Amino acid sequence: MSARVQTAPFDPAAELAGFGAGAGAIVTFTGLVRDDTGAMAALEIEHYPGMTERALSDYGAEAAGRFDLTDWRIVHRHGRLAVGEPIMMVATAARHRQAAFQAADYLMDWLKSRAPFWKREIGQDGIARWVDAKAGDEAALSRW
Repeated sequence: MSARVQTAPFDPAAELAGFGAGAGAIVTFTGLVRDDTGAMAALEIEHYPGMTERALSDYGAEAAGRFDLTDWRIVHRHGRLAVGEPIMMVATAARHRQAAFQAADYLMDWLKSRAPFWKREIGQDGIARWVDAKAGDEAALSRW
């Protein structure tokens, strides 16, 4: 059970080596930097070291208790990321698939709406703009 924030790329398959031993189900989600407009060159992610890791760990522990997880992992990158690069990964393990799926969904909703990260899109023209929270992400969190 762990949460990590890092600049280095990660290998989702390597993250699962030894993960969830003895579980009946493992669910993973890996998010990639996407460019919905075709005009983005990169995404920059900022965070407060220490505070961010603590928040991710606290939420992972909450999910573990709420969904009876046997293991969980959150990996999130920061710094400058190119379009198409992995930005984050959530993995959950539980005795039963429904709990693993629900926990992964719960953690993703929290990461999208409450995790202490700040994102800035860098356009191909070099102009940067902060990314606002999306109403749909807030709505998704409200179901929990």
